[in-house]
Amino acid sequence: MTRRQALGQHFLRDGTIARAIVDLVAPTAPDLVVEIGPGAGALTGILAARAGRVIALEIDRALGAELRTRLPGVEVLDADALSWDYTGLAAPAGGRVLIVGNLPYSVGKPILAALVEAAPAIDEMALMLQKEVAERVAAEPGGKTYGALSVLTQIACAVRLAFTVPPGAFSPPPQVESAVVHLRSHREPPVPVADPARLATAVRAPFGQRRKSLANALAAGLGLGSERARRLIEAASIDPGRRAETLSLAEFARLTAAFSAMACSSSRRLPFSAAPGPEPGA
Repeated sequence: MTRRQALGQHFLRDGTIARAIVDLVAPTAPDLVVEIGPGAGALTGILAARAGRVIALEIDRALGAELRTRLPGVEVLDADALSWDYTGLAAPAGGRVLIVGNLPYSVGKPILAALVEAAPAIDEMALMLQKEVAERVAAEPGGKTYGALSVLTQIACAVRLAFTVPPGAFSPPPQVESAVVHLRSHREPPVPVADPARLATAVRAPFGQRRKSLANALAAGLGLGSERARRLIEAASIDPGRRAETLSLAEFARLTAAFSAMACSSSRRLPFSAAPGPEPGA
């Protein structure tokens, strides 16, 4: 297996789709665009013609060297998009910070998690993901695709599933369909979020055992007794017999507030300081 295959790299070759992706964020001269995984440059050339500044993050040094030669106006960095610091981005005067990328399937979710964490520094994103992942990002409460990934992304960004992309649009063609999501960062969260770390823990815990009732899933996920978990959920005005996938963003925010209130009033430290996982969960 080559390095490119290991990274799940499938290069976009359809110019019409490339233009449609760029059109979602509509870059203009004052804007800064960060492209993740430019690969063969199908998006890069279009971005360079429309945005004032383009930074391309390419982990494959050979591809990066080719892009520097072909597009000298683009700042091509030999960088890993998983570890790059998006939180330090700053909008140019009168412009926006935009993220565009065809994310490798193998690391799409953790890169998305890093971008969601950095959402306050970003205005808009157009991201190509495996279709299954994109559908989870945009899912609404009540369905099997709705999970922690949906909740944590939608609290940070307004999410829209823009369009699907067939395998034939890539070289080599992947064995699955892709889809593009358009994300617009919230300047203010749509629900009250006093402590993002506690919110993430409160969201991930019940989805870790999504077949169980909310009370049983939280009891197991947070190491609480079932009766205590039930009281916490009732304090948030939520039926403990419901399942995690039925809760709205507002209900998860209330649940987190109830946890915080009990943590402050309890001599026993609740397990909110547990380190979050590498991605926003299922």
